[in-house]
Amino acid sequence: MLTDDGVPIEAAYEPFGPLAAPPAEPPAEPPAGPSASAPAAGASGPAIVVAHGFTGALERPALRRAAAALGGHAAVVTFSFRGHGRSGGRSTVGDREVLDLAAAVRWARRLGHRRVATVGFSMGGSVVLRHAALYGAGTEAGAGAGALEAKGGAREREGAHTDAAVAVSAPARWYYRGTAPMRRVHWAITRPAGRLVSRYGLRTRIDARGWDPEPLPPVAAAPLIAPTPLLIVHGDRDPYFPLDHPRSLAEAADPSSTELWIEPGFGHAENAADAELLDRIAAWATSRV
Repeated sequence: MLTDDGVPIEAAYEPFGPLAAPPAEPPAEPPAGPSASAPAAGASGPAIVVAHGFTGALERPALRRAAAALGGHAAVVTFSFRGHGRSGGRSTVGDREVLDLAAAVRWARRLGHRRVATVGFSMGGSVVLRHAALYGAGTEAGAGAGALEAKGGAREREGAHTDAAVAVSAPARWYYRGTAPMRRVHWAITRPAGRLVSRYGLRTRIDARGWDPEPLPPVAAAPLIAPTPLLIVHGDRDPYFPLDHPRSLAEAADPSSTELWIEPGFGHAENAADAELLDRIAAWATSRV
């Protein structure tokens, strides 16, 4: 799978239903067009595209467990963001990752799924929010800041929009350092020693150049998502982002198309999400698309 800016992304497809056979991983070559991938068996139903958190990857156990739970309701596409796992490029920690998610959504549609929901965790949740805002059917080219402006025409957005978005454990704003875990994350991103630890210890390659320009913050993306259905999920025991983050996102979004779930006892992202919560998220997503 290749993004609009030419980064090869590893991805996997898990069909819904016992009789469907999964196709091979998409090649890292530019697709010839919407028919570049043949429709998969049983692909008439909805698909869920899953966006992992920072330092996650397609093969990580937490993401595989989440994909299996979501797969009880729909076909599932998982992938590794740039700089993670076997994908190319370097992580921009939520900026150009919208292009990775857009490529995954397009692939789901080329496989035959007319309805696609996106579910993102932590950094992936911020990407889901920005992607839903920037790739919405009514979005004008150049809306917001960051990755999309470089490739931001209608042609690039064609087929890449989501029909429902779920952001789990997502930040509302950039540069948050109010908790010890987030201070460690910022050390890993901004310091040369931290980037070395991320590269060799966590298999995450981080772009040292930083953001230029600064991408659209999630809280600024939230009001641009409507009328696409949006679900914000957050735990009251999240060690990274306190509850003002999900509440700020919900307050900024359109109340007619947005739901907020504050989950008692839930920690952070895919590592803490249990099967019951993932089952409810998948049921919400498939019912909205």
